[in-house]
Formats: sequence, C-alpha cells, structure tokens
Amino acid sequence: MRIVKLGMISAIALTSAAPVFAQSAEAMAATDLNVRSDPGPQFEVVDVIPGGETAAIQGCLEERRWCKVTYDGNEGWSYSDYLAVNVDEQAVALTTRPAVIEVETLTYENVEQTENDTNTGVAAGATAGALAAAVVGGPIGAVAAAGLVGAVAGGAVIEPTTETITFVKANPVETVYLDGEVVVGAGVPQTVTTYEVPQEGLRYVNINSQTVLVDAETGVI
Repeated sequence: MRIVKLGMISAIALTSAAPVFAQSAEAMAATDLNVRSDPGPQFEVVDVIPGGETAAIQGCLEERRWCKVTYDGNEGWSYSDYLAVNVDEQAVALTTRPAVIEVETLTYENVEQTENDTNTGVAAGATAGALAAAVVGGPIGAVAAAGLVGAVAGGAVIEPTTETITFVKANPVETVYLDGEVVVGAGVPQTVTTYEVPQEGLRYVNINSQTVLVDAETGVI
C-alpha cells in the first residue's frame, strides 16, 4: 500500500499570536477525532476524542501530521490538523507547531505492524490522494462549541434513513486508503469511487477501514 501525501488545508485556521506560554501540553479536538494504535490512517482505531474535548499531548512526529496523545486513560496517535491549541484565546492547529507551545519531537518505527497493515491495505483496495480538510478558525471557545461540523455544513445536512444505514451495512465495499483522517466535514477526492444508496443526495465509501456516507454533490463526509 502506498499512501499518497498531498498538501492538506489545515483543519484549523493558522493564527499568529503574541508570545503566550502554554500552561499544559493539551490540545482540543476540533471534531470527533480518531485515536489510532499507530501513526497512520491504516492502523486500528482504539478510541475517539469527542469534538471539544481535550487530550494530553506527549509529542509529535517531526515530518508527519501525527501526534501521540492520551485521552481518558487510553494512549494512541491522532492527526494534528484536527488538534487545536489555545494561543492568545485563538484556536491554532497543532500541525503548525506554534513557537509558544512546547511539543516534544518523537520518532516512530514499527516495521512489523507497518508491513502487516500495508499487505492488508493492498489486498483491501487502492490508495488515492488525501482527504481535504475544511478550514476552521476563530476563538478557541467557538471552535469548542461548534466543532468542525458547524463550520463545514453551512446549510442543511442530509440525515441518513434507516433504509440507507441498513443497505450500507449489508453491502460492504473495498477500502480506499487516503492520507489524513476520517472526520465529518472532510472532502473525499473526486478520484475516489463512491457508491449509490437508496437515498437521494447521498453515496457511500469505505475510507481507511471506516464506512462513511458522503454528500453526492460535494463529496463531503
């Protein structure tokens, strides 16, 4: 499996701020955010940080957008585009590594697990591109209150019917592995094949071993 890395728009607006030192190594999830066993979209989801909740940050990889976190006693890795730190009352993406926030640089190597998941990914389906994150900015409190969903939706959200959910569960499709993380509001590349459901306006696809519904017109999860 080859996970193609393309430029992603930060999930949280980049914000400059006056020198303010962080009081704790914590970050807030801008939306419901997966905690994975290892740093990559192909690895198992071991927990979820609810949008607006904070997690302790143990450190981040230097050249990848993954940080080691602890949430509710569980340890794993989360995608830093969706982790916000509070700098001068503004939500800043942990991906930007604000100078006033001290984040330890970590290294990672798990050859056996990576090879196992790579083989699984090749067997399961293709890899194509990266999830495109939506920009979220503003005061830290607003991000906590609205999360990613409110900023992304901007209009009516199509609620899946019971028939649609039943259909999706009964008709599994091959996994497509994309760089980034599966969250509500992320955009699926047009090169990824999505599948029809009995409900107008929705389609579905399995991304990074998670089945999701997407808006048929915009491709947004």
